[in-house]
Amino acid sequence: MKKFLLILSIFMGIYASAQEELKKDSVVVDTVKYWSVLGKNTVMINQAAFSNWVGGGANNVGWLAGANYNITYEKDNDLWENIIILGYGQNDTKGLGIRKTQDVINLSTNYGRKFSKSWYFSLGAGFQSQFAPGYEDGNNPEAKKISNFMAPGYMNVGMGITYRPNDNLTVTLRPTNARWTFVQDKELQFAGSYGLKNDGDSSLFQFGFLGTAIYKIKIMEDVHLTNTASVFSNYLDRPDRLVLAYGALLNLKVNKYISSNISLDLLYDHNQIEKTQLKQTLGIGFAYTLDNGVKRSDRKDSQWWIKK
Repeated sequence: MKKFLLILSIFMGIYASAQEELKKDSVVVDTVKYWSVLGKNTVMINQAAFSNWVGGGANNVGWLAGANYNITYEKDNDLWENIIILGYGQNDTKGLGIRKTQDVINLSTNYGRKFSKSWYFSLGAGFQSQFAPGYEDGNNPEAKKISNFMAPGYMNVGMGITYRPNDNLTVTLRPTNARWTFVQDKELQFAGSYGLKNDGDSSLFQFGFLGTAIYKIKIMEDVHLTNTASVFSNYLDRPDRLVLAYGALLNLKVNKYISSNISLDLLYDHNQIEKTQLKQTLGIGFAYTLDNGVKRSDRKDSQWWIKK
């Protein structure tokens, strides 16, 4: 009986040890995630109230909601990156009423097949528009309407190469890119509006070169800067008239649920207006970040540029 108990205890020990090793191995394997999801949801509110204030001012309250997601599949030589950016905000000022302060829809997808270190043959598409009408005179609903959902709406489809040495830098060059401008609001379908050739046209086709870049910088702990840029040249008509865009988003994290964002957007598009467009926002509020864990590209064993 004692021998049996001794043998049983030895086997139990070996089994427990094996299970522990298997558990350790499973943890290591689990960190290699081919699908990675990094998303941020924000809700920001600002408010100002005045009563007998000699310096003057108007009572106002505003809000801004947004979602920013990066969904990536990365395995062996395949790289598929999807970006979803949505944002909408309003401000209600006494005496002026409700005005739109933020309105953006930006969706893109890009698939690449690696042919060299950090270089991919790629094929992708992108869509940009807005949710609600836009007006002159600071988005005054009583003023002239100048934009709407799918007026304009932009669709890009093209192929080229992508350079992605790490998760912080992605550069895509598409020497063959089709670009459609849609104007689905009949009130805005007149010649010259967003480049339309004739009254009543609802779309404009262009074919040319598109270059995009995303560069992320960690300035210090809990302070990150994301830079985006793009350039488009239409081969079919006036290739010298470039469509240029640049965006900067500075995120300052206070804690797990509170953060502050400062954004700056610059745009020049001859078909919209022959002037440089600028938009700047500042907000602080609730932010929730979704991160499904360590991505494959975050592991040192898949980063050839880091010396082991």
